[in-house]
Amino acid sequence: MDLRQMEYVVALADEQQFTRAAAVCRVSQSGLSAAIRSLEDELGTPLFTRTTRRVDLTDAGLALLPFARASLAQAAAGRDAVVRATASLSGRLHVGAEQCLGVVDVPPLLERFHRRYPLVDIHFTQAGSHDLVTQIHAGALDVAFVATTEHLSTVHSRELGRRPVVLLAPPGHPLAAGPTVEWAELRDHEFIDFRDSWGVRSLNEAACSARGASRRVRCTVDDIHTLLDLIHRRLGIALVPQHVAEKPQAAGLATIRLPRETTPEWVVSAVTAHDADASASRLLELLEPPGHASPLHQDLVAAADLR
Repeated sequence: MDLRQMEYVVALADEQQFTRAAAVCRVSQSGLSAAIRSLEDELGTPLFTRTTRRVDLTDAGLALLPFARASLAQAAAGRDAVVRATASLSGRLHVGAEQCLGVVDVPPLLERFHRRYPLVDIHFTQAGSHDLVTQIHAGALDVAFVATTEHLSTVHSRELGRRPVVLLAPPGHPLAAGPTVEWAELRDHEFIDFRDSWGVRSLNEAACSARGASRRVRCTVDDIHTLLDLIHRRLGIALVPQHVAEKPQAAGLATIRLPRETTPEWVVSAVTAHDADASASRLLELLEPPGHASPLHQDLVAAADLR
């Protein structure tokens, strides 16, 4: 067993799909699949069950997963200690993120950055993706983690992952009877959705409008847990990224898939201004698997070298 295999195990357990896990690890799907098979051969037991729709951990995989996470965390802590001892970085770093992105967990990322570079003064803002992109354009933020593809043409951006949108409904709702729902069936139902500044709101509006599914947004929220609470209380249904439907607070709600060929995808990206502080590249470096450097990180390093 080696660290790269542990990285693949964690990514596949989190993503539950070879294609997405390979993208996260920045390797080919065949390479990731071969590495997992090699590890299973070494251990003498399957770690995952494979179906056409998803990949799930076996009992053996569940037993290995916490040790895989601990190995990666320990290796990261060691690298951070070396960086802290051999490099100095100071200044300010302004970071923003939308709530509960799923694809990237921003608080632990900032914690790790602070351990590496304790002299950098971190300022963090939580807001909707459209507001964050506006702040990037205005120079008020160095880095933002957003869930929108709109208005990103004039900033550096790197896609971190994507999730399909699903319908959440309370048990007993007319649309909760089956595993899938057609767009026409959404017409005139009462919805709960996020404020206009959230990327998922504009994604939902565009998808429903394009398919003639007029809807009434009865409740507008600025918090995912409030949205789930309102669904539990039967005040409406909601279109949400798949990872929201998998939260513990969503237990008991019905998750209904949209038509496969027209399911919207919720895309999470890291975006930076062209004149972002040099520390922005160091933050994004922590998103990379060991031994990799993203084009976005390379661009930021080059820009910093020119200043």
